[in-house]
Amino acid sequence: MSLIDARRYMSASAPRTPQAHLIESALGRHLFVADGSRLFDAEEDLFRRCGAAMARGDSDEIEDLLRQAGLGGPPLIDDEPLPPPKIRALSLAIAQKCNLGCTYCYAQQGEFGAPAKNMSMSNALSAVDMLVGGAEPGERLNLAFLGGEPLVNRPTLQAAARRARELAEKHGAIVNYSITTNGTLLTEDDARFFEDFGFAVTISLDGPKETHDAQRPYKGGAGSFDATMRRAAPLLHLQHKMQVSARVTVTPKNLSLKRTLDTFVAAGFHSVGFSPMLSAPGGQGELQPDDLELMLGEMIDCGREYERRLRLGERYPFANMVNAMREIHRGTHRPYPCGAGAGYLGVSADGELSACHRFVGDEDGAMGSLAEGVDRTRQAEWLAERHVHRQEPCRSCWARYLCGGGCHHEVLRRGRPACDYIRGWLHYCLEAYLRLSPQPGENALESIGTSYG
Repeated sequence: MSLIDARRYMSASAPRTPQAHLIESALGRHLFVADGSRLFDAEEDLFRRCGAAMARGDSDEIEDLLRQAGLGGPPLIDDEPLPPPKIRALSLAIAQKCNLGCTYCYAQQGEFGAPAKNMSMSNALSAVDMLVGGAEPGERLNLAFLGGEPLVNRPTLQAAARRARELAEKHGAIVNYSITTNGTLLTEDDARFFEDFGFAVTISLDGPKETHDAQRPYKGGAGSFDATMRRAAPLLHLQHKMQVSARVTVTPKNLSLKRTLDTFVAAGFHSVGFSPMLSAPGGQGELQPDDLELMLGEMIDCGREYERRLRLGERYPFANMVNAMREIHRGTHRPYPCGAGAGYLGVSADGELSACHRFVGDEDGAMGSLAEGVDRTRQAEWLAERHVHRQEPCRSCWARYLCGGGCHHEVLRRGRPACDYIRGWLHYCLEAYLRLSPQPGENALESIGTSYG
């Protein structure tokens, strides 16, 4: 049924007009308004008239119908690009080297196409000073450590975190720390350090042993699963302020998502999330249209299990679903997919600034340097170029303010091969949200906050 479901959701979610989308569920008829990402129950006449206008592709009539229903007014997102904001998040490529040989790695096995190198202590501390040195009381900042494999350069990582804490305490700011690691170098001392600082630790795991070992071997060819799980155990045991999550990169070779999800939930991970491989050096491991259909079906299977568990009052930390329910609930609407190139920048080992961690060493995302500061002219150009209203086919899509146009790096490298998948997933999530919304005597959505808050 998974593939049948995927095709049904892809068909049902096809864009017909940019202003709105219709959802017909067991609970009734519903209208999703793109402006503000608002979801309403729809009376039969409004639903019918919107459906007829969408069938004709008549956007003007949809505008009139929304206005008559009291859903018009000035747009919440206009064509003006975001002004360059203050930098509130940095990711440090603390080590541009790695001990694994993952063939699909966007960082080209950790080295970004250049000689392997560590970030110097001076560059790491300068980056922290840039982020936290001018912080205001109560300001929330984010400091992330990535690679390559960031634990190759452990002393510099720890020194940077300590400097950030010192400056944050001085200025009355709050710094959230995170690290993405392959897990093979973790130690019990790391567990204590991350718990002390309250790190969000993301461990890259691509499935049960045989699947993970095929996709994430050491450079010599041996599998890495056993070492990763053994070294992750102290973190899973200790996590309290620290939260340890599993991130699964999905390729055509590891599409059994429900099995993977259950494996890592049982292992004690705080959350488990899936990310489709859409752009890889040389194209190896990239998902094709047939693969994305299969992935959507698997994601929906995982989502249905999430719904079932939530109804029972059980915790089921399927990160993609948890995040979607939160985003829909708060009516998230944005002209960009993330903060890349805006309030979030990446820092290379050499101190170059980029739009995000994926653009390290890539001129397409260059944003200045630690030595010379943020290139505000380039940043303003980026924010104008990447605005969702400047993107096709985004401007005609009802899901554009939930999606934001897709990962900038993937779009610049491969375009948008996953639009049908993304819309199908969002359509399912909107239905699930309706099912989980409080009915008389129920509080399923409230439990999202208490279980995952």
